Amino acid sequence: MKLNTENLESINSVTLPTYDRSKVTPGIVHIGVGGFHRAHQARYLDDLLNQGEAFDFGIVGVGLLPFDQKMKDALVSQDYLYTLLERDPFGNEKARVIGSIIDYIYAPENPTALIEKMASPEIKIVSLTITEGGYNFNQITGEFIADNPDIVHDLAHLDAPKTAFAFIYNALKLRKERGLKPFAVMSCDNVQDNGHMIKLAITSFAKLVSAQDSSTADIADFIENEVSFPPTMVDRITPKTTDTDIAYLQKTYDIEDDYPVICEDFIQWVIKDDFSAGRPAYEHVGVEVVANVVPYELMKLRLLNASHQCLAHFGQLVGDTYVDEAASDPLFKDFLMLYMNEEATHSLDPLPIDLTAYKQSLLDRFTNIAIKDTLFRLSEDTSNRIPKMIVPVVNNQLAHGGSVKYSAAAIAAWAKYCELIDDNGNEIKMSDPNEAALKAAAAKQKTDKLAFIRQEIFFGNLAENEVFAAAYLEVLEDLYTIGARKTLEKVVSR
Repeated sequence: MKLNTENLESINSVTLPTYDRSKVTPGIVHIGVGGFHRAHQARYLDDLLNQGEAFDFGIVGVGLLPFDQKMKDALVSQDYLYTLLERDPFGNEKARVIGSIIDYIYAPENPTALIEKMASPEIKIVSLTITEGGYNFNQITGEFIADNPDIVHDLAHLDAPKTAFAFIYNALKLRKERGLKPFAVMSCDNVQDNGHMIKLAITSFAKLVSAQDSSTADIADFIENEVSFPPTMVDRITPKTTDTDIAYLQKTYDIEDDYPVICEDFIQWVIKDDFSAGRPAYEHVGVEVVANVVPYELMKLRLLNASHQCLAHFGQLVGDTYVDEAASDPLFKDFLMLYMNEEATHSLDPLPIDLTAYKQSLLDRFTNIAIKDTLFRLSEDTSNRIPKMIVPVVNNQLAHGGSVKYSAAAIAAWAKYCELIDDNGNEIKMSDPNEAALKAAAAKQKTDKLAFIRQEIFFGNLAENEVFAAAYLEVLEDLYTIGARKTLEKVVSR
């Protein structure tokens, strides 16, 4: 049965929304509707709606990029409904239909419609999942990249922009001109201090606009002083939807859904309570509303996300395909725990969590065979991940005279992986915005063994640090001479 509003009452194989969706009105615009948003923020809001709350916070999804056309087509054909399958490590599965998304705007087709929707009084929050690499900052200098071609385009075509920053700027400008309270801008990406980073990106764009049109200078001040940017920490492992998932849903539940979501059963969301136009009562459905999100951000980035990077490249070098496959290996488990205990933990801020239990829970989650997460997915966009997740751990350890051998091993595995051949001679795939530069650097390292970490945009001056360079070179040499598995055995046993 095709999933849509007309057929909803006839579906009895999964849990359905208990609320009247016709009474839900827009309150949130979300930019970047993918699997994660639909498994996380939209799911939390669906929980609230099922409790009879937050009816004025329905989600309007937004796509900015060409690949978002597929999401738009799927959601529109299903009246914005989709199926969520939550799987625990013990083979249990919960299936439900989510109804909290009530509209979708594909911005390239109608940029004015998106700007007007965000500028409308009913919108109280604009949230984003645009990936770690979507914030347009130089990873070394921390400066907003003004000569990015999309930013240059947006400055010349403000009425038909491409980037989230320009759309949000335009909407906030209109709200100021119309005397409306600004919406809150909430990043839900794995970026340290993501509230500050999205604020910096939008204010930087606003200042570029005012530099070419001085009459708009007050807009940058308005954004700087009156718009709230609540930081968040989000967590739920959500693999990409496959054709196999779609077929499984149809066979098992008799539901035809063009874009279901498969995810683990674990979910966490930590938010600072800083919303200029109000928010849903997220705490009623398990969201942690706190005064300081940063310790939680660091914990997740440097333990969970960084451990994913430790797994991704070593795992593919030995020939593994799935995350659970590598994470179930005692050797990989030892490596991850040593990295977390001996290096990453020392870079964290104090927080009211049992870190020993949290780290063990990560290993348990990684071995969840039911969600079939791939090592390839973890290795996508690594150039925007390792510099933000592992390099800060290295710098902290070097500053305090601590161990860097496990971090160095993870980075060396990435360097070897970028040659795109595993230890069995099979080709490895890469998906990274900086693929050309990474492959070029990796191609040089047989004659210049530090070539890969000489890329200052990713590693700063680590190539000049004798302690780190020595640890890195030892692992890289072993990767060439004895292979990834035996190299990892040496790293763990040292």
